[in-house]
Formats: sequence, structure tokens, C-alpha cells
Amino acid sequence: MNSVNKADVIVVGAGPAGISAAIEVARGAKKVLLIERAQYAGSKNMYGGAVYTSALKEIFKDDFNSIPYERVINSHTWAFLTDTGSFEMTYKNDDSTSSYAIKRFNLEKWMIEKAKEAGVYYIPNTLVTNLLLKDGAVIGVKTENEEYFASVTILADGVNSLLSRQINLRNNYEPKDIILSVKEAIKLDKKTIEERFNLKDDCKNGVNKQYFGTGFGNLKNVKNLFMMSFLYTFKDTVMVGVGANLADLTKNKLNLNQILDEVKKHPDISPLIKDGETIEYSAHLIPEGGYNKMPKLYSSGVIIAGDAAGFINSVHFEGTNFALISGKLAGETVLAAFENNDFSDRSLSLYRKKLEKSFILKDLYSYRNVIDKLYSRSNSLSVYYPKKIRELFEIITSANCISKAQQMRAYISSFFKDRNIVELFKDAFAFIKCGLDVFFGK
Repeated sequence: MNSVNKADVIVVGAGPAGISAAIEVARGAKKVLLIERAQYAGSKNMYGGAVYTSALKEIFKDDFNSIPYERVINSHTWAFLTDTGSFEMTYKNDDSTSSYAIKRFNLEKWMIEKAKEAGVYYIPNTLVTNLLLKDGAVIGVKTENEEYFASVTILADGVNSLLSRQINLRNNYEPKDIILSVKEAIKLDKKTIEERFNLKDDCKNGVNKQYFGTGFGNLKNVKNLFMMSFLYTFKDTVMVGVGANLADLTKNKLNLNQILDEVKKHPDISPLIKDGETIEYSAHLIPEGGYNKMPKLYSSGVIIAGDAAGFINSVHFEGTNFALISGKLAGETVLAAFENNDFSDRSLSLYRKKLEKSFILKDLYSYRNVIDKLYSRSNSLSVYYPKKIRELFEIITSANCISKAQQMRAYISSFFKDRNIVELFKDAFAFIKCGLDVFFGK
């Protein structure tokens, strides 16, 4: 057997999870092959835009200060969009450095260089078509041209993870468990961005905005569409995107590109991107099944990490940090397996135990029912309550020669006129259940 095609560990997929896993194993003095189907890591560049720094620090302690970030994200806004405006809540802390705006191709290019420095053998532009099996255990992979062999294979091959499905570790997701997200990078000069978003010129602060609601533009009459939109500031670009699950898009016969156009035209967003030039467009599938749809994470000779394992908390727009840390824990598990010279299902079950001790499975468990509950009340969240919030603030911010007490009584009674009381109780139950799940989580 050609020694070039034999390694201790093979990692499939050079995203954050795969590179993190490869680095962890290589630091343990093992030969690692990192195989990526794209021409270069980060070529898709599809995610919101923020990476949480705690995960990066845990993996790149000595190199953290050289990470190629564009802005520190320390202003966070959550907004309910209405037809003519919005209701916003902003948290801003100029001293916070908990997340960076980083372009994926820059981050993963940098991470690949760190992987090479650690001794990882990087093989881009190579498609893994099949897993190689012997007596039910994974012993390597087959590409379009060659076979590679290893004691353990780590699958970080993304949301579709065809390889994990080949060995029945994972089933197909239902349409409601998959988010389609599209994003545009809109070019504006650095000074314009800083003026529009009230930012300093040293890139030590930046903005993330998350939007809810569909009661505007051509979306006004769409029922039961649960979507979230986002905006991130970079050095000389603004990223604007939107995500919705495949079931809603199919049911309502909606094109997500048209939805993004409506979001960009909203009166709260259009002034922020005025005169900008779209220089990049990307689309991506995101797993949203969460804890309840999580696959088996390991089998003899194989481990799953990152998006392939469904490690996403979409409520908080967390994915990259889940990928980075799950990759690291996968690498730690593999090194422990080498110490015992045991790559069986039983040995690799350590991975699940490590995940349970980490924030990953604790958070996924706490939020296991949240998306389904919110999805079931999507019309309330997207249309009804943004409308009622707007009505409340119209009362608070106006003076029309009618007493405030009279207006407030009319406002409260309108809840029972506009909405079936059964639906109000269902809304309340869903929101309370979400809160209790999170509060009493692990």
C-alpha cells in the first residue's frame, strides 16, 4: 500500500469543524489527511458573519492575535419589522470582544495555514465519494481517483453529509428541519459604513442586527412564514441575508431571493445599504433539527462533527463556535483512542461524553423544542405581535386628545377582538414553554 495513501486519521471537509479536528489530532503527533472537495477552504463563504472569539481562543491560544477579523461586533440589535418601521432593542458595549466579523474565506485560509504548520496534509479539490468498510468498521475513504486508509475518519462534510448517510448514522432531514439562507455582500466604502452605523475608524466596533417579522412589502399577506433576517458590518462591506425553512418556502411558493429583495427595501434597512454594490451572493442549507434530530455521532472508525452532526443553535445564530469546539472534541477523542489502540464504537463513544460535558449538547438540549414551538406560532411572531407592538408605541409616542387610560383599555381589549382567545392561550403556552425549557436546561 502506498504510504502517501495511509494516515492515522482522515478528516473530510475543511470547514471550521474539520480544520479544528485536524489541528487537534496533528498536535498529538499523528499523521492527518484533510480532504476538501472545493478548490480552497472557505470558498462558499456562507454564514452570517460573526465568529465567537472564545472558541477561537480555545483552539488558537498562541495565534489568536493574528486572526484576520474585520470588525469587532459589540453592538447587537433585535428588531421586529412592521410595514413602515420597526421596534428595536439594542445592546451595545464598546469594551466587548466576544465576537468578530470575519469573512469565511479569510478565516479558513488562515486556519489551513495553521493546520499545515501543525503537520496536517491538506488535499483540496478532491471529492470523497464513499467510505471504505471492513467488518462493519470504517477504514478509510474513496475519492474519484484514489483510496485513502486510516484508523479513524472524521466526517465534517456539511449539512447534507452524504457519507454519514451511507453508513446509516443519519437519516434525511424533513423540509421543516432545513433552513435555506441567502446572503449578499454589499460594497460600501469604509468611511460610509462608519458614518451610517456610528462606528469608530479603528474597526474595534461593529454592528449585528437580527430581524423578525414579515408584515411589510409584498410579504404582508403571506401567512405562516417563519423567517429571520440579519445584517453585519465588515470593514468595507455590509452583509445582508435572510433564512427560512424549506417547508415554508415550498408551501407558500416563495423564492428566497425575492424575500431578500423585500428585506433590502424595508425602510429600516434600505438607507443602511443605499448606493452599495452587490459584489457577492451566496446560498447555504443549515440544519435546524437540533437535539431531537441529532444523528448517532460515532461508529467504529468514524466520528461526525459540525454541521454534519446538526450542531446549530439558530436562535442565537450560533454555528461556527459549535463547529470549532466539536471538531476539537472529536480530535481529543481520536487521540484517546490511539492511546488505547481501540477505534471501536465503544471507544469512540467518549466523543458523546465530551459533548455532553461541553456547552454544545447542554445548549442543544435546552433549546430542543424552541424552534418547533416558535415555528408553530410563526404567524403570531411574524405578523400579529409586530403589528400590536407598533400599535402600543403609537399610543405611547403620540398625543391625540384622548386619555392614555382610555387608549390603553381599548388596546388591551383589541387583543380579544382581533385574535381568538384560544390562539392567544396557544401563543402564551408556546412562549412560556420555550422559556422554561431554556431556564431549566442543563
